[in-house]
Amino acid sequence: MTSTALETTITNDAETSTAQHLINGRWLGDADTQRMNPARPGELAALSPSGTAEDVDAAITAAAAAQSSWAGMPAPSRGAILIAAGNLLIERQAAIAEDLVREEGKTLAEAKGEVKRASDVLRFFGSLGWAATGEVLPSGLPDTTITTRREPLGVIGLITPWNFPIAIPAWKTAPALISGNTVVIKPAELTPLSANHLARALQDAGLPAGVFNVVHGKGRVVGDALARDPRIAGMSFTGSTNVGLGLQEILNARRARVQLEMGGKNGVLVLDDADARKAAQVVAAGAFGLTGQACTATSRVYVTPGIRAAFTEALIEEAAAYTSGDGLGSGTRMGAVVSRQQFEQDQAAVRSAVERGATLLHGSYDGDPNGPLFFPAAILTDLPMDDAAVTEEIFGPVVTVLEVADYEVGLNAINDSRYGLTAGICTDSLALATDFAARAQAGVIKVNRPTAGLDLNVPFGGVKDSSTNTFREQGRSALDFYTWGKTVYTGV
Repeated sequence: MTSTALETTITNDAETSTAQHLINGRWLGDADTQRMNPARPGELAALSPSGTAEDVDAAITAAAAAQSSWAGMPAPSRGAILIAAGNLLIERQAAIAEDLVREEGKTLAEAKGEVKRASDVLRFFGSLGWAATGEVLPSGLPDTTITTRREPLGVIGLITPWNFPIAIPAWKTAPALISGNTVVIKPAELTPLSANHLARALQDAGLPAGVFNVVHGKGRVVGDALARDPRIAGMSFTGSTNVGLGLQEILNARRARVQLEMGGKNGVLVLDDADARKAAQVVAAGAFGLTGQACTATSRVYVTPGIRAAFTEALIEEAAAYTSGDGLGSGTRMGAVVSRQQFEQDQAAVRSAVERGATLLHGSYDGDPNGPLFFPAAILTDLPMDDAAVTEEIFGPVVTVLEVADYEVGLNAINDSRYGLTAGICTDSLALATDFAARAQAGVIKVNRPTAGLDLNVPFGGVKDSSTNTFREQGRSALDFYTWGKTVYTGV
């Protein structure tokens, strides 16, 4: 294996790339894991190595050795490296986006937007290298000044998902690095190339060896070794609720800091005073954009009687416009489902709901099991409030539409969930929108906007089983997780 991050090969008449580990500035590992293109059966999208506990140990050792000198570098100098890496991502946007489409399945436009998001995140946190991080406070003692400082935790472990394979690694990595920490990241097995593109940009921008390390492989091997190593001072995880809660137990046992962003079953309440067409566009964007494969996606809608017919008709029309296909093809508005397992899970969720009596207003569940993983936008109705399709996360382009008597019943239905990530309302009433923002049990509230999508400079996180609800991601709030506070008294 050559010592390059992205080695071009030809397999199945397709150009593929080989990902490697990055440990102490060196590209290592023999690729033995295939990743197939979900939109093109038989086409190899990527190759990656299967990391071991020994690889994790080497990466943590490198990160620990590099941490002191990295933290000692002036924050503006650290920031300049992040900004330079963000600029490199934009220069390489087209190539990175195409790799992202091939390994993850989303549309090219969505992939380009994600690369842009990763670039913006790096540049945003890089700019904070020039920002003040402490306070000067008055003291009750004479001739005394009180100041506060934020100190890095040390070595940070990151475990990131496949659905935003370069954006989420960037928005965890950037605040960790600007705060003076070093990083070992385990990317999702399905999307190894995107993490390597981020690593290459950081390396080419001048990041010292050992500051950022990548170990590919299975969660039960690499992720478990990261969580159990006493040198990992904190871990940030995005993924399923069950896995996240298991990691939390391991980390809590040794009092390491842990941040979890997990599942969502996000609801939208559509009231009679809303514009039916605009509400349908809001719901469709949240439910079917990104193939519904976002923790913030809209998956359940509660609609009051006066607008139900018009809204449902408009939503069916909107769903028909989300044509599914190859993300690299023209005219595709919704890309492929990420994997055969996820595709079958989407099929099973819709099929079983119909078998229980649901009406399928749009979509199907009989796709070719050996063909491209294209799943049409699905709308289900005529379900009880406690049906599994309404309560359990599907993580695909599937939305349920249920009637509620009025605003109060709808608000209660929104809150009747184990999850609390995002929630939305479509209404022209400022009073009800304000009340909803105050009483809806979710970390992010959207009024007349899709539940999916968030600005990078604002806090992000949920409540209940969606999050640890301690430290928020994104924006300046993200720095809190990666640092600890110190109060300094100085007498004269």
